[in-house]
Amino acid sequence: MRIGLLGTGPWAGRVHAPALAGHPGVEFTGVWGRRTEATEALAKESGTRAYTDVEALFADSDAVAIALPPDVQAELAVRAAEAGCHLLLDKPVATSVTAARRVADAAGRAGVASVVFFTLRFDPAVAEWVHRQSAAGGWFTGSVAWLGALFSEGADSPYAASPWRREKGALWDVGPHVLSVLLPVLGELTGPDAVTAVAGPGDTVHLVLRHDGGASSTVTVSLTAPVAAAGRAVELRGAAGTSVLPEQREDGVVVFRRAVDALTDSARSGVPHLCDVRFGARVTEILAAAEAARAT
Repeated sequence: MRIGLLGTGPWAGRVHAPALAGHPGVEFTGVWGRRTEATEALAKESGTRAYTDVEALFADSDAVAIALPPDVQAELAVRAAEAGCHLLLDKPVATSVTAARRVADAAGRAGVASVVFFTLRFDPAVAEWVHRQSAAGGWFTGSVAWLGALFSEGADSPYAASPWRREKGALWDVGPHVLSVLLPVLGELTGPDAVTAVAGPGDTVHLVLRHDGGASSTVTVSLTAPVAAAGRAVELRGAAGTSVLPEQREDGVVVFRRAVDALTDSARSGVPHLCDVRFGARVTEILAAAEAARAT
């Protein structure tokens, strides 16, 4: 599969580009970015071509991988789908319900495959855990504490310079990861009171979720926790006892290659992936509902 990359930031440079360049089943078509110098530098480092015209990259590719801010991603994903390119998107698909639905609708009209890179779902240990807990059923409640220190004093991360993360906070950056794990295990969210949200210190958000199967879950996410308090814990309790989400064991490059494989398989088989753009749009709908609940 010929795959082009849109984006030149830290995530694209550390994960997407090396994964595409080193994938034996991929022809890394080229890189397009909003900054010419960064585009040329990443393309040279990756042994591929720099594009100044995104439509030309679409024309030369079977698929595109996008590593851009979500609302920039959404606009370009629609254009890529209309050009016939399969979509390997980052999370969240968009930060507005309208934009996310537009991407899903465009992919559906064009008949292209799509995968949203929820990193946990492409790590084998985590994916197997999600499958087993979903099959077990009988869960009573789930609890998640996902505390990052991205914007805290003493933290040192290249992603702290991300304007969209600073604006939208943990709800939109960490929230998609949480939902990608909880929804397939505990079930969908429906009803007017299915999502409740309260603001905590900094960008911290506390959620209470009511799932279709009768279970409830509580979620705390933050990017402004003290460095010493940062960490992640995901726990389920139910008829089968207690189960804890395992740590992601493989690095981002290896996990992203698995997402590439998933996109390739979906494109060839015509079978939608569980983490396709429709699921990604649903995650955006839930996060938007949480944002509205927090505001009131």
